[in-house]
Amino acid sequence: MHTKSIQELNQEFEFEFEKIIKTIKKGNARKILLQFPDGLKPYSTTVADYLKKSVKDTEFFIWFGSCFGACDIPQVNEKEFDLIVQFGHSKILLSN
Repeated sequence: MHTKSIQELNQEFEFEFEKIIKTIKKGNARKILLQFPDGLKPYSTTVADYLKKSVKDTEFFIWFGSCFGACDIPQVNEKEFDLIVQFGHSKILLSN
C-alpha cells in the first residue's frame, strides 16, 4: 500500500492546515481529537504527525470510531479534549 506524503494529501484534499494550526495556537489547545471519515482514516497518522511537528507541546488523538458526516461528533467527555477537528471529503458550504 502506498502511503501518501503530506504534500500529496494537501494537493488532493483541502485540509486547511494553516487554519487548524492557527486555531490550536489561538485557543492554547493542548489535547486535540482528530476525526476522519473512513476514506481518510488510512492517512490519519500522516496528518497527526504533521500537526505534531507544527504545534509543539500538544497531544493529538485519532478517533477510530464511525464518522457519518459533520453532524457525527464523537461521544466523548467534553473535558477530555480542548478541541475536536473533523476532516471530510467535501467542502461544507455555509451561507449567511
